[in-house]
Amino acid sequence: MKAKSELRIAFLGTPEFAVPSLKMLLEEGYRVCGVFTQPDRPKGRGHKLVCPPVKLYAQQEGVPVFQFERISRDGMQTLEELAPDLAITVAFGQILSRKLLESLPLGCINVHASLLPKYRGAAPIEQAIIRGEKITGITTMCTVYELDAGDILEQDEIAIAPEDTGGSLREKLSLLGAKTLKRTLQKMLDGTLRPLPQAEDQATYYPMFQKGFGEVDFEKSAEEVVNFIRGINPSPGAFARLGDQKIKFFFAKKVQEAGVPGEVLHADEKNGLVVACGEGAVKILRLQYPGAKQMDIKDFLRGRSGVFTPGIRLGQE
Repeated sequence: MKAKSELRIAFLGTPEFAVPSLKMLLEEGYRVCGVFTQPDRPKGRGHKLVCPPVKLYAQQEGVPVFQFERISRDGMQTLEELAPDLAITVAFGQILSRKLLESLPLGCINVHASLLPKYRGAAPIEQAIIRGEKITGITTMCTVYELDAGDILEQDEIAIAPEDTGGSLREKLSLLGAKTLKRTLQKMLDGTLRPLPQAEDQATYYPMFQKGFGEVDFEKSAEEVVNFIRGINPSPGAFARLGDQKIKFFFAKKVQEAGVPGEVLHADEKNGLVVACGEGAVKILRLQYPGAKQMDIKDFLRGRSGVFTPGIRLGQE
């Protein structure tokens, strides 16, 4: 095995979640020969091109950056010229071909934000909260040509706090991911890394959220509704329909009231906005009305007391 400073690593990652892992590699003295990330994408009303966070950090550190729509189709020559010994992927956002994986002498290590084999797929952080998990974590794994199915290398657990949202948990896991990856690489260099096959009968898989995902189903229990709202905060974001308007919800809590699912039970500064669920009810704590900024519910009701009235039902035209 080569020394740490001689090991040529290609890093493949895109969002902010991947930055701590790349930062760790550079601070620990690993030789990152190139960073591959998704192309710049248009965002916002002006459709201005925005660089991925990994690109910005790599450029700041003077690491070569390469962007391909499909690395396995368009970037193979570049990858071969860099001649990495090992690839590391962290939320890269592209599927790697068999040809690419087979070209790497030491293979590819992926940093995945769940305790595999549970929560394979593109949204493990959000789904863990949505489904009421109390613990999640990071898995480093050998990348194979099958989604999140490679041998487990190392794992670390983390508790999901009751106040965690998808955003806050993502931030915690990004830091934990760098720590788990650091230990994985050290064991690889020491020759003490012991891959463990995944138990396929325990595997669960959740695909990427589809366009339009996020509408709250008030037929579910209050606990499920609260978990759904916090799990997809800030993205893709929960919402409910009121007439032809889509109102975004960011935080909610359970309350001991009852009514027809979706029925507004209270809408005043004293009681807040309380909506009945299939079991129990939820009090909405923060929301965003179309054309307005996100705000605390009391501030909203103070300025728009006529939007919600007790007895109306959300989710109905």
